[in-house]
Amino acid sequence: MARPFRQVALTALVLSVVVSMLVLRRTPTAARQTPDIATKSTPAASIDAVARLQQKIDNGEVVLQFDARHGYLSSLLSDLNIPASSQSLVFSKSSEQEAVISPQTPRALYFNDDVYVGWVQGGAIELAAVDPKSGSFFYTLTQENTAHPEFERHTTKCVGCHDSSPDPARLIPRLLMLSVLPDRQGKAINAAAVVTTDRSPFKERWGGWYVTGTHGRQTHMGNQTFPAPAREITSIPEYIANLDLTPGANVTDLTSRFDTKPYLIPHSDIVALMVLAHQTHVHNLIMFATYQLRAALDSDANADTTALVKELAEPVVRAMLFSGEAALTDPIAGTSGFAAEFVKQGPRDSRGRSLRDLDLKTRLLRYPLSYVIYSDAFNQMPAVLKDYVYRRLRDVLNGEDKSAAFAHLSASDRENILAILKDTKPEAL
Repeated sequence: MARPFRQVALTALVLSVVVSMLVLRRTPTAARQTPDIATKSTPAASIDAVARLQQKIDNGEVVLQFDARHGYLSSLLSDLNIPASSQSLVFSKSSEQEAVISPQTPRALYFNDDVYVGWVQGGAIELAAVDPKSGSFFYTLTQENTAHPEFERHTTKCVGCHDSSPDPARLIPRLLMLSVLPDRQGKAINAAAVVTTDRSPFKERWGGWYVTGTHGRQTHMGNQTFPAPAREITSIPEYIANLDLTPGANVTDLTSRFDTKPYLIPHSDIVALMVLAHQTHVHNLIMFATYQLRAALDSDANADTTALVKELAEPVVRAMLFSGEAALTDPIAGTSGFAAEFVKQGPRDSRGRSLRDLDLKTRLLRYPLSYVIYSDAFNQMPAVLKDYVYRRLRDVLNGEDKSAAFAHLSASDRENILAILKDTKPEAL
């Protein structure tokens, strides 16, 4: 029974990696619904952070505050423990609310380790929350001042694009972060798009996004719109190959590009964007692995899933250890203070080291093992998947696996990460 599961996993993993992004996009159909994956092979589904907040509102424990400028946004971020410094501004029309999104009125995205919030001027608040057992769920909150605000959870809306399942009868929710070729109105010029993860070439990142920060001689696609090509193009790399991207480089002030006053802060921090790309990629792989394994066990509880577990969990291991991460050639510095807030979170070892410590000179993290290892999404993976990830981490960090995929980890990297895990996540060892 393991062989067909393995074939399905291989096909779907390719799709999942290709679409690891974060933008709430308009769904072309409403045919499929978000499933409840708490089926016979898994305990009752837990609830995500947005659902927990709704319970507190219902119980009178929390009162969302409404203000005339931002509606519920500030109160919502506070209650969900999301820093305003995480603000990232996307002006491409890649949301169901595209009518009110443009280069002059970008959508603001905010996030922490488990929740993503989108805010647009004159529109509803969009949310995506990662449930430890059931993956990502999508919500909207109408910006109307009411005594009892309610989040609307969507089981059909949004899922047409937020799906990485190869099976048309099933859904595996995903997060999206996409780089496009925006025109002056923010519309994608054609279907050309590239994924933004920590493996993406720097030059291909952030088309359709504003980016504030310095990054030396490195260039990216952010902070600008593009004319329609004179001829048909097949890809963004082809289009930008000989394009001068320096007009959008090293931008630290957006006030000349659009009115920043309606936003919580006038930034779209480059460090936040880099963290966002890594985090959503890992979340997607964990989500995909969890769904596929549970589907296999629901089909046959006695199936031999050894090969399937390897195929599903190995990409998680590689993503968490930053295998294939695009090297930075110049230092990175943000503008919003996000970097300082980010490193304050999470546990530290006896020497004060943390997996959230940033490098930003040659790579994202100083100790390249993802901080997502502390998250509920990781902790509540099926035991066989988590055990596989732990075993492979030990293989790599102890030097037993010296394959090319992990050649970027120096002996010092491996030693430091092991020491941090020993103090902060001993069960991994």
